Amino acid sequence: MNISDRINRIDSKEKINGQGKYIEDIQFENLHFARTLRSTIPKGKIVGVKYPEGYEGICIVDARDVYRNQVHMIDNEMPVFADEKVSYIGEPIALIVGKDKNNIIRFMNQIEVYYEEEHGIFSIDECRGKTEQIISSHRFDKGNIDSLDYDDVFEREYTTGYQEQLYMEKQGLVGDFCEGIVTIYGSMQCPYYIKNALLHCMDLPSDQIRVVQALTGGAFGGKEEYPSLMACQVAAAAQKIGAPVRLVFDRREDMTYTTKRHPSRSIIKSYLKKGRIVGMEYFIELDGGPYAGLTDVVLQRALLTMTGCYSIENFRAEGISYRTNNIFTGAFRGFGGPQSMFALEQHINQLAKHLKIDPMAFRREYFVKQGDYSATSGQFHEEIFLDQMADQLQLLSGYQDKINRKLPNHGIGISFIPHGGGFTGDGEANHIKGVVKLVKDKEGYVSILVSSVEMGQGAKTVLSKIVASVLAIDIHRIIYHNPDTFIVPDSGPTVASRTTMVVGNLLYRAAQKLKKQMDCLDEVVVEEHYIHPDYMVWDQDKLKGNAYLSYSWSAVAAEVIIDPLTYEITCTDIYGVYDVGTPIDKSALLGQIHGGIAQGLGYGMMEVMTSNQGLIQHNSFSSYTVPTMSDMPIIHSECLMNPYQDGPFGAKAAGELTLVGVAPAIAAAVEDALGFEMNHLPITPELIAEVVLK
Repeated sequence: MNISDRINRIDSKEKINGQGKYIEDIQFENLHFARTLRSTIPKGKIVGVKYPEGYEGICIVDARDVYRNQVHMIDNEMPVFADEKVSYIGEPIALIVGKDKNNIIRFMNQIEVYYEEEHGIFSIDECRGKTEQIISSHRFDKGNIDSLDYDDVFEREYTTGYQEQLYMEKQGLVGDFCEGIVTIYGSMQCPYYIKNALLHCMDLPSDQIRVVQALTGGAFGGKEEYPSLMACQVAAAAQKIGAPVRLVFDRREDMTYTTKRHPSRSIIKSYLKKGRIVGMEYFIELDGGPYAGLTDVVLQRALLTMTGCYSIENFRAEGISYRTNNIFTGAFRGFGGPQSMFALEQHINQLAKHLKIDPMAFRREYFVKQGDYSATSGQFHEEIFLDQMADQLQLLSGYQDKINRKLPNHGIGISFIPHGGGFTGDGEANHIKGVVKLVKDKEGYVSILVSSVEMGQGAKTVLSKIVASVLAIDIHRIIYHNPDTFIVPDSGPTVASRTTMVVGNLLYRAAQKLKKQMDCLDEVVVEEHYIHPDYMVWDQDKLKGNAYLSYSWSAVAAEVIIDPLTYEITCTDIYGVYDVGTPIDKSALLGQIHGGIAQGLGYGMMEVMTSNQGLIQHNSFSSYTVPTMSDMPIIHSECLMNPYQDGPFGAKAAGELTLVGVAPAIAAAVEDALGFEMNHLPITPELIAEVVLK
């Protein structure tokens, strides 16, 4: 069997027949329930909290019950519970815990919190010029942007709003404390992130802290850092009452108070000489909310691939993330790429039209090739086939014919996107240091021991398939349980499109070693550690060098029809050509493509989420519009085979790539249909009316 051949997902049976147990399905003896007492103001001091009297069976858990009132992420500035001050609406002040849910609600309805409210900051515009509002900033150059010889300048501004991950299963964890051990069960992406957060906030050694992933119903980045906050809270509650405590958000609570995609503002300035780009400057600002969280990493990833698929000799990138009193923002599929690549692709599209050149032909003049240098002055060491991908896309979409026979209110737009796989720079080597294990038992079954989680994306199937293929055994002889930190090593978080490419390659190498010992009658354990490739040279302080292990590429075209009266957009077709190395499973890749297109469609033209004085205004399925089946375009997709030497069977990153190019292609198609520039996402009928009727 070829590694790319389709197989049934190994977790499909338990999900189809309902045997799979999510955190709300798991039974715990003496289970207590928790709800969060939250701030109702965006910024201020807590003067006092008055709790009602006369309630039995209610326990209050707050900052006094936490050994160290800090949530460990990249830094430790976020409190587990707000103590003396609050910095956003919905910030947790306490957990109210009990065995009777109705009693908890009655109790909470009578709590009075007294504040001394302060002036909040709610926009990027308000932050400018105030150093105290800066979370992080970066700047780097390539070439010499300050001594350009140019005769024209083209400059535009681009903005994007919030986006909600909207995973099917809400945030939910259970904390238990038994025989001196704190155990966290629940819906998560990063078991060891949670364990490290608990090590920081609790007065317990590592062997008394355990994290177990339950079946996880979607995440998209939304369960990367946020469960660390919840875990610290339920761990403190379980330790205080000596019983399991379950904290599961309702949908409105989840949508209102958990992390979103960062709103952004980008400015791109291109310097031209005789109609050619001789230099480019890019500036981006992000709204990070009140705490740093993962904002600086999102900012860096927005900057690091900013020249995209294009060779720009002279380039300057600058970015600033700001502290506001809006909801704190965080990880989301694409991690900065959707914001920056929308800006770049729209800029390239608009610049081509400014120069009266077809956008496809204009892009071809600047496509990067093997040996060229990236935005961070790292050399592309792999073969790059952007011209071939452009040829495939033109043939697949009929691009040229549709450009030549322009129909009223119809448009076609394109985008070309790179996506770096794995952690940036030296992150995999110096910070993650991934480890995997394979264990063969006496019956010849092989257990995969990794911290990579299955959250709907197909990790269990793909990683099991890699090991089974190397060992030449039936996939049903592979055992892959949900991660338990008492059993599995830290192979890194399930983020950054690294699971197949990085963890899969570690398992590939481990399986090659194990294959030589499969005839052994005893148990055999094989361990494999991450080794950084020699070609990866990186200076984190200067953001210089090879920012990523490898790049995956996509070429996307979108067709739209605009209603001339209502300005409603119908996206009729999406065409995509993808270079993800060697697909480990075509069916799994197709799922990523279709899911990425759906999410990109929402980001591009539907998913409006706004904040009013720090309060999210769209917090339900009725107010936050996402694509349904009736909104989905016809999807046409092809792959270009380009094996990656350090990937398992040649595989590269795929999970985030399929999302990023969709919104800019739709934006370009709307521009093509209407003849007006579209510089904000999402593009709604209201936005079109504002632009067209201005």
